[in-house]
Amino acid sequence: MSRPPLLPLTLAACLLLLPACDRDASDRAPDDTAAGVATLPRPEANGGSVTGFDGDAPPPPPPPASADAGDAVVADPEAPVANLPGDDPDFALEVPPVAGSEPEGMPPPSTAATNPAPAAPAEPGAAEAAAVVRNYYGAINAGQHARAYGMWSDGGRASGQTADQFARGFGDTTRVSVSTGEPGRVEGAAGSRYVTIPVAVEAVHADGSVHHYDGSYTLRRAVVDGASAEQRQWRISDADLREVE
Repeated sequence: MSRPPLLPLTLAACLLLLPACDRDASDRAPDDTAAGVATLPRPEANGGSVTGFDGDAPPPPPPPASADAGDAVVADPEAPVANLPGDDPDFALEVPPVAGSEPEGMPPPSTAATNPAPAAPAEPGAAEAAAVVRNYYGAINAGQHARAYGMWSDGGRASGQTADQFARGFGDTTRVSVSTGEPGRVEGAAGSRYVTIPVAVEAVHADGSVHHYDGSYTLRRAVVDGASAEQRQWRISDADLREVE
């Protein structure tokens, strides 16, 4: 059984509702547009935490459980840290002192050990005097008479001869040698030092004869202020020789 009278009523109802539908659509348009914009990608807005977390940072992880179930291990802030250099008695860490860190009233460290004062030049002793006597005869044996003459004090004048007289005195000597004994004690007098050197001399002359002499040489050197380097050296001041068989 059909009901044709309902069709006009339905059509009429739609015509009456059409303005309302259009108004609803216009009212929803801004929302739809906003919805469409919201779905587009946009740059992140400023704000929030620089770490990437919203709000406060997450709480730290819970401490690991101990061997016994249900017991929590709590770190002791006063417990020493293992394996540090100071914890090992065999490990010595030297820290250089900082300038100005010395306690008040303490004198600064002395630099005498690192910067010792220069040592004074050693004064010639008896051994050096004996060496002068040996060099004296070495110069004569080599025919260097002027050099041997200069080993006497006062530029050779203490020998009592001129340089020419001294050289002629060894004119017939072909070879000469000397042996020195134990030097005597160095003694001082009037700004000078004196020492005696015992000697045994052998001289070979041009005729082949050999002569032996025993005796001593006395050497002198100056020690007064203002003395020159030459005057401070040992020089022969006197000789006491006698020929022996």
